[in-house]
Amino acid sequence: MVTCAVNGFGRIGRLVFRYAWDDPLLDIVHVNDLCSVESAAYLIKYDSVHGTWDKEVEVTPDGKGFTVDGKLVTFTQESDFNKVGYKEMNVELMMECTGKFLTVDKLEEYYTNCGCKRVVVSAPVKQKGALNVVLGCNHELLSDELKLVTNASCTTNCLAPVVRVIKENFGIKRGCITTIHDVTGTQTLVDMPNHKKSDLRRARSGMLNLCPTSTGSATAIIEIYPELKGKLNGLAVRVPLLNASLTDCVFEVNKEVTREEVNEALKKASEEGPLKGILGFETKPLVSTDYTNDTRSSVIDALSTQVIDKQMVKIYAWYDNECGYSKRMAELCNIVAAKYIANVEPSFKYELPLLPAPASPPKYPSNRAPARPQRGPKRRDEYPPEAPHARDHRESEQVPHGLEGLQDRVAVPLHPVVLERERARRERRRLGVHLAP
Repeated sequence: MVTCAVNGFGRIGRLVFRYAWDDPLLDIVHVNDLCSVESAAYLIKYDSVHGTWDKEVEVTPDGKGFTVDGKLVTFTQESDFNKVGYKEMNVELMMECTGKFLTVDKLEEYYTNCGCKRVVVSAPVKQKGALNVVLGCNHELLSDELKLVTNASCTTNCLAPVVRVIKENFGIKRGCITTIHDVTGTQTLVDMPNHKKSDLRRARSGMLNLCPTSTGSATAIIEIYPELKGKLNGLAVRVPLLNASLTDCVFEVNKEVTREEVNEALKKASEEGPLKGILGFETKPLVSTDYTNDTRSSVIDALSTQVIDKQMVKIYAWYDNECGYSKRMAELCNIVAAKYIANVEPSFKYELPLLPAPASPPKYPSNRAPARPQRGPKRRDEYPPEAPHARDHRESEQVPHGLEGLQDRVAVPLHPVVLERERARRERRRLGVHLAP
C-alpha cells in the first residue's frame, strides 16, 4: 500500500477521501484542515447533497483524529503544511485539496521538506514543472520525471472529453463555452464582502442571484491541447443550485457535419476507447438533479445537440461538478501511486486510442466506375406480384407465332392488336409484299 494524506478537507477533499478510501492501494493515514476534528468527522459522514457515507466515523477520545470503520486517521489544524510532520508519518503521496497552494515553488516543499514522493493537486497549476491531467485526454503524458500533477478543474474535466471528440472527428477552428455552474464556497450566502475572490459579483447572495463570472476552463484547455491556444474562451454563470452543472459548448468545425454525425461520434466515444466511463451519452430528457452522484466527467445531452449552417456545432454536457471531479482525482492518485511509487499495475486504465469513426465503405471499388443503372423496367416475370406491370391482361392468349421475345424488349405490356399488326408486317416482309408507308 502507498501511504497517503489529504491536505484540505472541504467539498472536494472530503469526496476524494471517500472515493480513495475504498482503494486497496491507497492508505490514507492523515488529514490536515483548519476546521475542528469534530467538524471533519461529522462532514465526512453526512453530506446534504451526496448523502450519508456507509462507513462508521467517530472522533477518537483524545481528539487527535477520527476512525473510519475502526481504522485511525490522525488530524491536525495547521495553516502551514510544513509543520504537520508528514515526513515522520512516512507519507508518500499527498492529495493537495486546499485550492490555496497553486505555485510550483510552494508545492515542491512537499518533496523538499515533507518527504513526499508525489503530489496530486485538486486545481490547475499553470506553471512549468506541473502537469495538468484530464484522464481520457492527456494522461499518457504522465512520467516518472513529473512528480507534480494536477487534476485540472471540474469544468475542464467536463469540457476536455467533448473537445477531444470534436477535434479528432471534425476539427476545431474556434469555440466558446458557457458553464452554468452551481454555487461554491467562493460565494456568499447573503450580500457581504467576499474575502476569497476579488470578483464583486461573488459578494452578492449566491442563493438568490444568477452571477456571471469568469471560468478558466476554456483557456485551461490549452494545457491539455496546446494546438488550440487562442481558439477557445468562455464565461461562467453561477446559479442558485447546490449540485449538477451544465456546459454549453459551441464550436466552429473544419468540415460540414450533421447533427446525427456529431451525436454518433460522441456516442461512439462514450462506448469504447479511453473515454469509456468518463464521457456519457444520454438520449432521455433528464434535468440537473438526475445527475447528482454521477461519477462521469461529462454526459452529453443528445436531445440538445444542434448544427447551424453545417459547420457550427452546439453541445450541452452535464456534470456533477463535485462527484465526477473527485472520482477522477481519486483515480489519478491510484495511477500515480501504482506506476511511480508501488511499481504495480494501476486499477484504472484509459489506454485505447480514440480514432475518428471510419467512413462508410464505398458501394463499388474505388478503382472502378459505378455500374450503369438498368434502363427501363425489368422483365415481366421479375416484377413483384403487386407491381402494375405484372397484371397481364393477355394471360389466357397465346403470343402469335414469330413474336416470342418481343415483349421482353419493350418498356410496357403490348396490347393484342399491336402484337397482331406487328405479326402481319413481319409476314408481308417475309413474302416480299410491298409495305405501305
